[in-house]
Amino acid sequence: MKPLKQSRLVQKLLLRHRSNNRLWAALIALFAGTTLLLVAVMIWWNFNLILSGTHDNDSLGSTFLTIGKQVTDQSMGKKGASLFTPKEISTIENAPQVQDVGMLVSNRFPVYASLSVANGFSTDMFLEAVPDRFMDKQPNGWSWEEGNTQVPIILSSDFLNLYNYGFALSQNLPQLSQTTIQALAFDITIGRGLYTEQYTGRVVGFSDRISSVLVPQSFIEHGNKTFAPNVPVAPSRLILQVKDPSDKRFAEFLQMNGYTTNAEQLRWNKMRGVVDAVATGTGILALLLMGIGTLVFILFIELTIAKAEASLSLLLQMGYSPRYLGMFMLRRFVPLIVITLMASAIIALILQEVIAAKGNALNVTLPDLPGWPVWVALAASAGVLLAFVSRSIFKAINQEQ
Repeated sequence: MKPLKQSRLVQKLLLRHRSNNRLWAALIALFAGTTLLLVAVMIWWNFNLILSGTHDNDSLGSTFLTIGKQVTDQSMGKKGASLFTPKEISTIENAPQVQDVGMLVSNRFPVYASLSVANGFSTDMFLEAVPDRFMDKQPNGWSWEEGNTQVPIILSSDFLNLYNYGFALSQNLPQLSQTTIQALAFDITIGRGLYTEQYTGRVVGFSDRISSVLVPQSFIEHGNKTFAPNVPVAPSRLILQVKDPSDKRFAEFLQMNGYTTNAEQLRWNKMRGVVDAVATGTGILALLLMGIGTLVFILFIELTIAKAEASLSLLLQMGYSPRYLGMFMLRRFVPLIVITLMASAIIALILQEVIAAKGNALNVTLPDLPGWPVWVALAASAGVLLAFVSRSIFKAINQEQ
């Protein structure tokens, strides 16, 4: 008998008693469970991308934190009480979730700046320097060598907002845009008395990560060495690169050692618990639906084979092997499983694109395609499901021998 006729004969004998209603119920349950499972993995994956600062999400303050020692009644007035010692820095480097530590070194010499705009303003100010690897934006010309009369400055975006909406309005001074302030030149005087140095400062960029007035490290080192050679240069603030600031162990470490940071930068602590609960709950519901769908699907196959008991016995007597009949059943049902899982994958692709678009509207950059954990979850689901279905088919056919 030709293979095509053989296939039609086997299909007519084995599948004539199947119930399409049960089949659709099983496929719908599988689709819902797989889709929910992929959604749960996507929630977890996207949230971890934000926490790890991947794809330029540093504006969330999720990976870089600036810390200092808490000023207490006991530490007030104690010289050097707010400075970090090398031992403390080493301990922080080994703290939970900490990947890198940088020192924010401030000026130990007087700094006086003036700007002639309208009525003009002048003020004493502070400067700080940080290793370049911790800067979110490093503009062109970010360097200084001894003998240069111009000093590049990176200004905190928060400081400009404070000037525009607080200081400028109260002092009847003009408000300044970022473009305007970058076009202006500041007169900077460092030192005191007869021994001073004059520089021209220009704002070359703005930082959303570090609330400070930043200058190149070489300038701070020159000023401290020249005007305050005997003053300790230990840092009073540190900048940390943290893998997951929502880790409770990291938060407890800061609290136990009396280190302070912007509480808003640790806001993910509370959200992490919510996201974990949502992802876990969705995952459990997904596994439950997938289990129900798999059970209904297997029962449907076993019922179909049981109803075709007489036909199956006839085919076995005609010389058809159990393996051939089992593979025939697999070829009929595996495509349905694959189509169902592909439909769930398409839903995941569409949902990730929507999430990425919503994130962009909130200045949070996320990839347009689901990450590898989503595809691993899909592949694992497919493998487990096919294994159960295959085992069920061959077991049911062998029982009819």
